[in-house]
Amino acid sequence: MTRIVLVGAGSVEFTRNLLGDILTYPELADATIVLHDIDADRLATAERMTHWTAGVLGAGPRVEAHLDRRAALTGADFVIDTIQVGGARATQLDFEIPGRYGLGYTINDTINVGGVMRGLRSIPVILDIVRDMEELCPNAWFLNYTNPMSMIIWAVTSRSELKTVGLCHSVYWTVHSIAEYIDVPFAEIDHTSAGVNHLAFLLRLEHGGQDLYPRLDAAVREGRIPDDDLVRAELYRRLGFYPTESSEHHAEYNPWFIPKDQVERFHIPIGEYLSRVARNLDEFDETKRKLAAGEPFEIERSGEYAAVIIHSIITGEQARIVGNVPNDGALIPNLAADACVEVPCLVDASGLRPLPTGALPPQLAAYIHPAVDAQGLTVTAVLEQDRDAIYHAVMQDPIVQARLTLDDTWRMTDELIKAEAEWLPAWLGGRSPALTGD
Repeated sequence: MTRIVLVGAGSVEFTRNLLGDILTYPELADATIVLHDIDADRLATAERMTHWTAGVLGAGPRVEAHLDRRAALTGADFVIDTIQVGGARATQLDFEIPGRYGLGYTINDTINVGGVMRGLRSIPVILDIVRDMEELCPNAWFLNYTNPMSMIIWAVTSRSELKTVGLCHSVYWTVHSIAEYIDVPFAEIDHTSAGVNHLAFLLRLEHGGQDLYPRLDAAVREGRIPDDDLVRAELYRRLGFYPTESSEHHAEYNPWFIPKDQVERFHIPIGEYLSRVARNLDEFDETKRKLAAGEPFEIERSGEYAAVIIHSIITGEQARIVGNVPNDGALIPNLAADACVEVPCLVDASGLRPLPTGALPPQLAAYIHPAVDAQGLTVTAVLEQDRDAIYHAVMQDPIVQARLTLDDTWRMTDELIKAEAEWLPAWLGGRSPALTGD
C-alpha cells in the first residue's frame, strides 16, 4: 500500500486541496495518508479534514497523524513538504524590519531579503528531514512545495542522492489565466516554459499547432489584461515572452515597479503576503469551526503536481509536469550549471525525467541571472556556514540596491538575523535545533 507523508500538514487548506487531488485517483483511494506537524492543534485539525475529505470522495485511505516526524517518515514512498519555518511571525519580521529602512515588498519569499531569510530558516530544517529520509525511507520521493523553492532544491541536491523535485503551481495557473484572456479552453493549450522558479517564461504557447502569442499580444495591446496582472503584461511587452509567475512577485524582482507612481500605475499590492498570512490564520479558525459544526467544504481538482507524480509513478501512466531540478549544465545551457531550474518533466513508472529546453533567449537569461546569483549565495551561506555570503546575497536584492547604502544593508541584515534567532541555526547565534548541513 502506497505510503504518502505530508510534512507540514497543518497548512490545512493546502492539505485539503492536495488530498482532493490525490484521493480522486481510484488507484490512490486506499493509500496510507500520514500527517505530520509540530503544532498539535493544527495536526488534529488536518486529521479531521483528511477523514472528511476521504468520506466525501468515497475513498478509504488509512490515516495516521504524528507529532514525531521520524514515526511519520518510516517506510514512506512519497514525502510532500509544505513547512513554513517560523510561521506567520517570521514572515512579519521579514516585512517589518526592511520596512523600517524604507523598503516595500509584495511577497518577499524568493530572491529578495525575505527569500534569503526564509532560506536561512528553512534549509537546515529540510536537510534534517532529508537525513531522516535517508535512514528511514531511502527510496522515497521528496516532493517539495516550500519556498524559497530554488534554494531548497539546490541545497538538498547538493547534499543528498534522494529522488527530489520541487513543485509549484504558478505555470498551471498562469496558463489558466491566459486561457481566459484569449478565450481558448485551458485543456487545449499546449505550452513549454523554462527558467527558474518564480522567474520562468512561456517559450511556446499553442492551440492545435497554432501559435497563440499573437492573440495574447492583442489582449495586451488592447488593454484586456486585468489590473492585477499589468506587471507581467509590461514585462511581456519589453521582453517578448510572458512570465509564468504573478505580477505581485515580478514587481519586486527589479527596481522598476516599486516607486510610488509605478505602484499606483501597475496596481501593485505592497504587503500583499502579510494580508494573505492574516487570511490564512482566519481560514484556519473558520475551518475548525466548520468541521466542528459538520458544515461542508468545496472540493475541486487543483492540478497539484504532487498528485500527478504519485499517480504516474504508481500506475505507469505517463504525465507531463513542470518541475524544479538541478540544471546539471545541460537543461538550460545559459544558466549556471549548478543552479536549480524549472523545466518540463515527463513522469512514469521509471520516475521523473527533466526535458532540456535549450538556451533561453538572451534577454530572459540576463533577467534571471541575478536571481540565480542570490540563490547560490544563500545556499553557500547555509552549507558552508558563511555569514559573509548572507550579506552578499542580500546585496543582490534589487530593492536593496535601489534604496540602501551598503552600511544600511549590513545593519538591516544583522537586525533580521538577531530578530529571527529562534528559527536560525547555532552558527548564526540562533536557537534552532536543526542541523546545519555540515
